[in-house]
Amino acid sequence: MPENVFCSKCGAQNAASAAFCPSCGASMSVGAPAVATAAPAAVYPPPAVAAPYSPYGGFWIRVGAYLLDGVIIGAVTVPLALIFLLPSIIKIIHAAQENQQPSPELFGAFFVMIPLVLAGVWLYDALLTSSSWQGTIGKRVLRLKVTDLAGNKISFGRATGRFFAKLISRALLTMLVYLVVAFSERKQGLHDMIAGTLVMKY
Repeated sequence: MPENVFCSKCGAQNAASAAFCPSCGASMSVGAPAVATAAPAAVYPPPAVAAPYSPYGGFWIRVGAYLLDGVIIGAVTVPLALIFLLPSIIKIIHAAQENQQPSPELFGAFFVMIPLVLAGVWLYDALLTSSSWQGTIGKRVLRLKVTDLAGNKISFGRATGRFFAKLISRALLTMLVYLVVAFSERKQGLHDMIAGTLVMKY
């Protein structure tokens, strides 16, 4: 008669030929190796590749600085221009309503105001750019500064040359001249190339 064996797990008596305990289902094989199931390897997304850092002020941040400066300059010059030119404008409109030729003297205010505004914008740009700020208020807010090609502060004369180079290039090529900033290696506008300047982040 075959000898009975006891289950090592639950202690139940089983036939010697039993492969598994009918009480608990444990294997009756002594020293049977346990089969380990390998856990699936964790899948991680590839690491994000950071865009290379550029120390130069790019196209869009410079557009933002330009718009900020435009708001500041406009807030000062528009009220002054209206106060200075409004009497002449009213007289010109009145003459037009009565089908009369406006007096040439009425246009004299315009010929005075335009150079004054131009001089004010020039001094705003050149004085601040050549100061310790190294840029206008718009550039200061967006943490940009104008330097020479070696990274040094520029003089008032060079800042003046840069301003008028910008004015002339914009007059000849319209606002498309600023697209040069987007495609040049060091993000220079045409006026920067003429004046030998860079616009840097800080």
